[in-house]
Amino acid sequence: MDFELSPEQAALRSTLQDFVRREIAPVARDWEHSGRYPEEIVEAMKGLGLFGMLVPAEYGGIGLDAVSYAIVFEELSRGWMGVAGVLGSHSMATLLLARYGTEEQRRRWLPDLAAGRRRSGLALTEPGAGSDLQGIATVARREGDEYVVTGTKTWITNARHADPLPVLVKTDPSAEPRHRGMSILMVERGTPGYSVSRDLGKLGYKGPESCEVVFEEARVPAPNLLGGIEGRGLQQALSVLEFGRINIAARSVGIAQAAYDQALAYARERHAFGRPIAEFQAVQLKLADLATEVQAARLLTWWAASRADAGRADVETGMAKYFASEVALRSSLTSMRIHGGYGYSTEFEVERLYRDAPLMAIGEGTNDVLRTVIARGLLKAGD
Repeated sequence: MDFELSPEQAALRSTLQDFVRREIAPVARDWEHSGRYPEEIVEAMKGLGLFGMLVPAEYGGIGLDAVSYAIVFEELSRGWMGVAGVLGSHSMATLLLARYGTEEQRRRWLPDLAAGRRRSGLALTEPGAGSDLQGIATVARREGDEYVVTGTKTWITNARHADPLPVLVKTDPSAEPRHRGMSILMVERGTPGYSVSRDLGKLGYKGPESCEVVFEEARVPAPNLLGGIEGRGLQQALSVLEFGRINIAARSVGIAQAAYDQALAYARERHAFGRPIAEFQAVQLKLADLATEVQAARLLTWWAASRADAGRADVETGMAKYFASEVALRSSLTSMRIHGGYGYSTEFEVERLYRDAPLMAIGEGTNDVLRTVIARGLLKAGD
């Protein structure tokens, strides 16, 4: 088995590392604490073509393979996970359009989305429906050449910038099984009855906004139905979420790597009892655990990404997201312990990593849900 990156992937990684060192690392702590939107970084990411990562070249994108996609999210998150979040939901929206949009929909939206002239997100979660997407209550009823949408979505990243925003709705609330009555509508900014009601306060994941969006008899043109056929929305959403676990796993690796980097540097510099704390065995054991788990999470993520490129990889991406996010949680806490009291200070990077890591165990399916997904896949494979 070849565990090495291709020359193109290695060059991409080097480019991203340089970009993070120049553009993100110097400002991440101050901007994150102030809640400042990273507009300058977003503009720079446009120049790198990152908004078109999953957009085919014929529509103006760069069509990255899944391993390269993972590299982008790891390196950005190593500098500031919140910045990676700007691209996360956007890339899922472009993947939805590239996979399932009609040709007219692709040509209408993908070129601007690839260039970053437009941005997008993914409106799935509701106040009463998270991991159980079949439990959503947002309804779209057909009236002539329009759908009239009523409902609320929450925790929507990029909501204030999204245009269009893919929204999971029930076009047939009485359908059985329920997924047959679900569709995705592409809702454009300025649609009457569609509004972003508020930004939600968060422990971490600062930078990109997470919002509640409301649809009050919002009228969406019928041609904005993704793919042009009702009843396929849940399958479309789950397909991109399966792929999206790669970016969550990679973000987790980035957090874990940053936590290890901070712990190693601090252990070398901090002295106690007349010598660096890196010379104490208790600290050395923690560093060894950190380095080993980070590399294991990275290789598992790259393996899952390569499997996703080869076809469906529900179990593999679930494994990567589950394991890597748990590593991020452990790594951030271990790094904080190595820092001692300074790890609790907002003057050190590790406290941000400690606040960002929990989201990785929640986003794109909670880890407990993913464990059941993995188990079902394993049992099915044994049939």
